[in-house]
Amino acid sequence: MYRPLKYQKDDKEFIFSFIESNPFASMVVQGGNLVATHVPILTEGNENDWSLFSHTAKHNEISKYLKDGAEALLIFQGAHSYISSSWYKEKDISTWDYSAVHVNARVRLQTGAELEDSLKKLVGKFEKDQEDPLYYKDIPKKMLVDHLPLITGFWLEPFKVQGVAKLHQSYQKDDIKAVVSQLDKGNNMERDLSADIKAENDL
Repeated sequence: MYRPLKYQKDDKEFIFSFIESNPFASMVVQGGNLVATHVPILTEGNENDWSLFSHTAKHNEISKYLKDGAEALLIFQGAHSYISSSWYKEKDISTWDYSAVHVNARVRLQTGAELEDSLKKLVGKFEKDQEDPLYYKDIPKKMLVDHLPLITGFWLEPFKVQGVAKLHQSYQKDDIKAVVSQLDKGNNMERDLSADIKAENDL
């Protein structure tokens, strides 16, 4: 990943919280050619010692390349947006602000029991804030019996982790303020990016 020094973000707290906040990731593996899919990927552990887990449908093309020891590249993306140079005090070059974490990991296939446990955790994480949550234990048993054989669950053991946050570091304060002012008028992602820029630059 291209990471100029001023944008590198490799501290453990940033990496772990970023993945937890942006769990829907792009996953790339080497098949006959490069194969990618998009899946929710959850953390197991804490910022000092963690692994990841996910699952995919067996009829997904990527499933046939998910073997013990296979390498996967996981791409977690944060808020991002085009930044117009027309917002600056002086003429400059337009750019794009964003944040991301890349994780190279080794695949380890889950047992049936591990798959069920990870599905319980996945459903629990995203159902807990629902008005009337439907937890794993509440799903009709026959549905689970029918669907579990159609799913491949897997662990992802990281061996290379890189973070990047290009959030207008080193720009003039007036220009940064102008950028966030414009982003605050935009859509949800642009407002989220504005919040990231403010936090990074102590605004």
